Amino acid sequence: MTTAGLPTSEPSCLGQYDHTEENASVRESRAEIRKQVEELTVSIQEMERKVTEVTYMRGSLSKGRVLLPKGASNLKERDKEKSGINVKKQQQIELARREAAYNKRMAELMRQFGTILRQITSHKWAWPFMKPVDVEGLQLHDYYDVIKKPMDFGTIRNRMDAKDGSGYKHVQEICDDLRLVFANAMTYNQEGTDVHVMARTLSEKFEDKWKSVLEPKMLEEDAKRRQEELEAQSREIEAVQLAEEAATERFAVDLNRQLDEINMQLEVLRQQVTPQCRMMSTEEKRQLGQSLSQLTPEDLAKAIQIIAQKNPDFRATGDEVEVDIDAQDASTLWRLQHFVKAVMISQNKNLIAKSPSAGKIKREISDMLGKGKKRSRKSSP
Repeated sequence: MTTAGLPTSEPSCLGQYDHTEENASVRESRAEIRKQVEELTVSIQEMERKVTEVTYMRGSLSKGRVLLPKGASNLKERDKEKSGINVKKQQQIELARREAAYNKRMAELMRQFGTILRQITSHKWAWPFMKPVDVEGLQLHDYYDVIKKPMDFGTIRNRMDAKDGSGYKHVQEICDDLRLVFANAMTYNQEGTDVHVMARTLSEKFEDKWKSVLEPKMLEEDAKRRQEELEAQSREIEAVQLAEEAATERFAVDLNRQLDEINMQLEVLRQQVTPQCRMMSTEEKRQLGQSLSQLTPEDLAKAIQIIAQKNPDFRATGDEVEVDIDAQDASTLWRLQHFVKAVMISQNKNLIAKSPSAGKIKREISDMLGKGKKRSRKSSP
């Protein structure tokens, strides 16, 4: 996808007409052509900007990054919205799948914890912890000053069986509450008392079962959960990149179509302009040939593209390029002259900018150009 060879200003021969029999119709035709050229120039500049954006995007995507030019219109809004919706939908589906699998595994762990809880509550010393402490009945007036968060086996069981969304979400939550039952009892009751001994004995039994049965599975589950999240993040990044690549390619295809349309318009415009171009004189051809020989390799390649547009069989091989000036049509010759003139002007500007005596040189060139214009008006065909 390239705009190489496309003119960035009006066709050169618009100023090279044969004026001997100019009339109103010719002037009207020239005005219409100039209007078309101006419109095409704007379109070409916009295409060049879009080509730059697509090139930038492809470069960033190839490096594994999703970078968009600041303020760029590189993707059509409908493509961006469609890509965003698709990626978001995929993320939601993936998240729902992971959560379903996680909940299923967690439900199995909770079931196993329920088995351990039944074993603990079936112990002969479990009865003091089956219900909330009867603070008023036992006249424990300072209980809530010492114990900030009361807990008992019955409350744990009720929450495990809850169906209204208030239940436990993770086995670790149940474990923490069960440990709280024992910690509260040993905190409020002095060491050596019956309740303190009962609580410590049940706590030791629970910790043995937890470490031998559930803790290894919990560690495995946590590691699996982290791995799944990392893999999900990787897939999400990949999905975003693929969506951006697809949107970029759609935009590139549309851009190529627009470039083809502009090329067709240019060809029609050339066909309109060519019959009105006067033939270049022998002296003008000689000067053009000399100018072409002085071009840099980069500029010469661009000149060759101009020639190749009207001569598809033209091939440049080797280090030297031979161009038969006399074999080129008037339109191609004037386009080459316009291109060479633009290159020389650019080179002169760079030379002036770098020169220590830029002001003096600039005045001298301006004087020379002024004299040249006067002579040009006198010798105009």
